[in-house]
Amino acid sequence: MSTDNLISSSKAKSAEGEYLTFVLGAEEYGLEILKVQEIRGYDAVTQIANTPEFIKGVVNLRGKIVPIVDLRIKFNLGKVEYNEFTVVIILNLHGRVVGIVVDGVSDVIALKEEQIRDVPSLVTSIDTKYIVGLATLDQRMLILVDIEQLMTSQEMALVDAVAA
Repeated sequence: MSTDNLISSSKAKSAEGEYLTFVLGAEEYGLEILKVQEIRGYDAVTQIANTPEFIKGVVNLRGKIVPIVDLRIKFNLGKVEYNEFTVVIILNLHGRVVGIVVDGVSDVIALKEEQIRDVPSLVTSIDTKYIVGLATLDQRMLILVDIEQLMTSQEMALVDAVAA
């Protein structure tokens, strides 16, 4: 067994817990509920010049400037439409507040270790290093995202600069 398999295996094992599930395109994702500060409807954002396309801009959230990242653009999910179901999940990652735009929020679910599988090595729109594992729940398959890893990644460094 390679060290990569050992690392991803231990990642999936420690992924047990409660997740907020959300929808992006045709897929359902989950992120640790403890990282979620609040869920809001999508409002207009103030655009910032020279930021990547997936950074929609910033909003003022009770006196705090919060960068807003559209995960649908980040994951190349095609045409992005904003409607009444579009929501912003406000995350608190080590004291940094960041918003992510998603197509909709489903529910909060508790996952047990045996429901979580390792990610097979295949080509996906999201880099597999940001995926904790795949969870099966009845007939549903959830992609569990390590949102903290994604938001602090090299290409998202601008989010950290804006949030600071």
